[in-house]
Amino acid sequence: MSLATSRSTTSTQQTTAVDRPPEAPLRVGFVMHVMQVAGAEVLVKQIIERLADKIEPTVFCLDALGELGQQLRDAGVPVVVLDRQPGLDRNVPRRLAAEVRSRGIELLHAHQYTPFFYSALARLLHRAPVKILFTEHGRHYPDIVSPKRRWANRLLLQRYADRTTACCEFSTRALQQIEGFPAAFTLANGVDLEQLPPRGDAATQADLRRRLGLDLDRPYAACIARFHPVKDHATLIRGWYQLHQQLPDARLLLVGDGPQREAIESLVDQLAQSNSPSPTFPDSIEFWGIRSDVADILRAVDLFTLTSVSEAASLTLLEAMASQCPAVVTDVGGNGEHVGDGVEGFLVPRGDHEALAGRFQNLLSDPVKSQAMGEMARARVVKKFDLQQTIAAYYRHYQALAPVEVAQR
Repeated sequence: MSLATSRSTTSTQQTTAVDRPPEAPLRVGFVMHVMQVAGAEVLVKQIIERLADKIEPTVFCLDALGELGQQLRDAGVPVVVLDRQPGLDRNVPRRLAAEVRSRGIELLHAHQYTPFFYSALARLLHRAPVKILFTEHGRHYPDIVSPKRRWANRLLLQRYADRTTACCEFSTRALQQIEGFPAAFTLANGVDLEQLPPRGDAATQADLRRRLGLDLDRPYAACIARFHPVKDHATLIRGWYQLHQQLPDARLLLVGDGPQREAIESLVDQLAQSNSPSPTFPDSIEFWGIRSDVADILRAVDLFTLTSVSEAASLTLLEAMASQCPAVVTDVGGNGEHVGDGVEGFLVPRGDHEALAGRFQNLLSDPVKSQAMGEMARARVVKKFDLQQTIAAYYRHYQALAPVEVAQR
C-alpha cells in the first residue's frame, strides 16, 4: 500500500510547538463516537496496541464508553467520555481543549466527521494547541450533505484538518466532492494476517469443519454482518431461495445479530410457503448469532457474501479474502476496490437477487474455480491490505504532524 503524499492545509493556523525528548512517545488523542465493536473502533484499538512503545494514547468518546473502551481502560489506557448532549453541545469542544492542554496531547486523530467537527471547534474556539488528523470510514446511504455544511467545511473547517484520510477511494471521493475536503487522500484499511492464516491442506480443512459442526462434503456460504437495513439481508435470502432450487444441499450461515433478524427469519418462512413451496428451504439457512470464532468460520466455508446497499471498506470482506474465501458482494462503495470481478470473486448489482444466485451457483458448483479465486483473494490482501502497513503509514503521519522541537515561547 502506498502512502499518498500530502501537505498540511493549515499553514496559517498556529499551534504550540512540542517540547519533548526525541525518545519520548508521541501523545496522541483518539476522538471517537463510542468505542463499540466496529471497524473504526477496532482499528484504533489495534493502533494503540501495535504502537504501545511509540505513542502515549488517550481516547475521547463523544457519547459513551463502549465495550472496546472498557477493554482499553482495563488495560490502563485513559478513556475520557465527553457526554455529548443532543444538538450542538458547546461544552464538548471546551472540555476537549482543556483535556488537550492538561494532558499535553500533541495530535488528535479524529475518526468520522462529527469527532473531527468537535476537534476542529476545540482549536477554532478554544485555541487547543494540537494538530488534527481526520480519518473518514463509512458513509451514510443515501450520501447527502447540506450545502451549508459543505461550504462550512470548504471555507473554514477543512483548514483545521492538518491531514485528511479515508479508508478507500470511494470515501475519499465523497470527502472531496460531497463534504468539501479537496486535499483528502486514501490510506487503505488492513487486516491482521497473523490472526488470519491460510486454509491449510485437506486434513486441516476437515478437522476445522468437524470442530465447527459442519458436514465435510457440503457446500457452505457465509454472510457475517449485523442485521440492519443497509446490509440488505432480504436480497441475500431471495437469492439463496433461487439457488436452493438448483443446489438444495448448500447451506448459508448467517453470523451476526441486529434489529432486522426477526424480519429476515420471517422472510425465510414466507418464501418456504410461497407459490413454489419449498419445505426444505428453512433448513438450508442457519442463524449462528454473534460468534468469537469468525476467523475459523471464514476458513471453513466455500464462499463469503455481503449484499449491502452501501459499504465503504469492509474489514470482514478483507478478512474473508485473507482466509482464501472467494467473495460474491454487491458492487457498491469500496467493494470493487477489493474484489476484482471474476478474479477474487464476483460483483453483482445492488438489490439483484437473480444475479446473486447465479454467482453463488458459479462458485459453489465449481470447487476448482472457488479455490483458485480464494488463493487470488489472499494474495491481494497480503500485497495491499496488511494491517502492519496501515499502522506504519498512520505512524508516519503522526511523526510528521507532531515533530520533536523545542517550543518557541
